[in-house]
Amino acid sequence: MNSQSYLCATGLADQGEVNLSKLLRLPHLVFAFSLLALWLSVHIGALFAKKVRPVNDDERNDLGLVINSSLTLLALIIGFSFSMAVSRYDQRKNYEEEEANAIGTEYARADLLPAVDAARVRQLLTQYLDQRLLFYTIRDPHKLESVDSETAKLQTEMWSSVQGVAKTQPTPTTALVISGMNDVLNRQGYTQAAWWNRIPIGAWSLMVILAICCSLLIGYGAQRRGALLFAILPFLLSIAFFLIADIDSPRQGVIRVIPQNLISLSQSLHAH
Repeated sequence: MNSQSYLCATGLADQGEVNLSKLLRLPHLVFAFSLLALWLSVHIGALFAKKVRPVNDDERNDLGLVINSSLTLLALIIGFSFSMAVSRYDQRKNYEEEEANAIGTEYARADLLPAVDAARVRQLLTQYLDQRLLFYTIRDPHKLESVDSETAKLQTEMWSSVQGVAKTQPTPTTALVISGMNDVLNRQGYTQAAWWNRIPIGAWSLMVILAICCSLLIGYGAQRRGALLFAILPFLLSIAFFLIADIDSPRQGVIRVIPQNLISLSQSLHAH
């Protein structure tokens, strides 16, 4: 393979991974596509048993063992993926709490600054808190870009405000304010990293391949063939995939992190 062909193949692979990543961000599409794919897989397995190679009676026990083993492995992979999604969800919740604590602490430490600088820092922190609330609630990616841009701008202004005081008054109390502002900025970075941290595409691919193989085997080994019977396993697996994708989708899922701590802090600050 020459370099041009290699780059083309790599580009197609990367594009396919990007498209799959976008699909996994929409849990309802994950449910629809997985239900269709698994339902077709069961029917393909049944068609293969009927038209190509029927299952002999002396093979059924061995086939049943293979099916049970495959389903057990699939259950372990689904459980592992579900655990990964839940741990990431918990991480996002924890960082939301830490971010609210960092902003509230820095708002209180602003009293250590001169009056003019303290008022400026409080004003910026209040505006910054409003942007952080929008980060948790907005679903539109275009609006999110505007929020990210405004957040970065406010971060620069907040840091410049405390940095100027630190240069003119390098005291232990000013250092405490600087440390608090550093925590505020760091917490935002940790939160963003947690929202980017998703279940790897490889884990999803392995889970889907196992589910399709299990569906093919069940269709192949079925003695009685009916539309309702063949829809049970695909439906149950699709629900499992939907739940995993939903928990793993912090912005598009039904199960989302509610910024209760930030909301409470915002109500408290705006009440002053």
